[in-house]
Amino acid sequence: MALIVGTLVACGSAPISVPTPGEDVRTPPSQGVGSVPGTLYRTKSRWVPAAWSELPGFADDALFDAWNAWLKGCERPGGPFAPLCGDIRRLSIGSADEQRAWMQERLQPYRVESPQGETTGLLTAYYEPMMQASRLPANGFGVPLYGPPAGLAQRKPWYSRQEIDTLPEAQAALQGRAIAYMADPVDALVLQIQGSGRLRITQPDGSQRWVRLAYAGTNDQPYRSVGRWLLDQGLVKDASWPGIKSWLAQNPQRQQELLWSNPRVVFFREEAISDRDSSEGPRGAQGVALTPGRSIAVDPASIPFGTPVWLASSGPQMSLQKLVLAQDTGSAITGAVRADYFVGWGAEAGELAGRLRQPLQLWALWPKQAR
Repeated sequence: MALIVGTLVACGSAPISVPTPGEDVRTPPSQGVGSVPGTLYRTKSRWVPAAWSELPGFADDALFDAWNAWLKGCERPGGPFAPLCGDIRRLSIGSADEQRAWMQERLQPYRVESPQGETTGLLTAYYEPMMQASRLPANGFGVPLYGPPAGLAQRKPWYSRQEIDTLPEAQAALQGRAIAYMADPVDALVLQIQGSGRLRITQPDGSQRWVRLAYAGTNDQPYRSVGRWLLDQGLVKDASWPGIKSWLAQNPQRQQELLWSNPRVVFFREEAISDRDSSEGPRGAQGVALTPGRSIAVDPASIPFGTPVWLASSGPQMSLQKLVLAQDTGSAITGAVRADYFVGWGAEAGELAGRLRQPLQLWALWPKQAR
């Protein structure tokens, strides 16, 4: 699930990344001299031991929503966190001070850095769109959203976005795979970039119902940001979604060109929405429902799924100092200090997600060795 400029593109039920005993090494051969004792090294990051006092605002976070997100994470915990889930459930009725004290007793903070020692990275945001659609192509709804075509895994990469729109063989492979139809191809692109969304679908009998479209795969083409495409050509200075839509309103004849600049297409599966589901986010790559304001997407080569993370970020959109859970990923979320912040669903969340882009610091909270 992701946003247009450097944010998340495609989530799904990817396998949980469980670190093995040899995955983190304490002294890499090339950096043995002068390294900080206790530093852990992952594929794309290094974790430097930190004191709890170094975490900005640690004493002030209310923790309630974060604890609920952690409880969801315990439905599919990563290896070292499974033994902690009994305490996490028990403390769900505890006070924030009790939860904080337990964290300090059982977890060790590590400042997440790039392998080169950079401590500041990038925070963006993503959301779950809520849009109108039709089960059949009618009344202006003619932009299909597809389930995965047969033979998707046998052809890598699969047809690009432009080829899907223009090649008869690609269109034949997608025959009968349309789940629903949208009215605006740009809204369909937004849904694909976010990776999931809620649709109010008009059925053939005229009735309407809400469903969720969840990520089910891609065409394995590279993701290209349409915002970056506009910036590189000097066509806009504001590459947020509002800025992009403003440019399109003035240049409707270039809409197809803009859409084809991103060759990646996301395929979906339809899910029913229960009363409970309507108050939760979609499932992220960890396989648990995302929590607005408490779930982030990360590069799992830097931070494993299920890891509690202290996040600090300050910018024109918001100031954040809080506990979050690494519960998702996406193809645009790469590198050590990089996170996409799940802000919820609907138009207001979309407005925030389209504009959030600010500096970021992260601390991974890792279990201390079992006693």
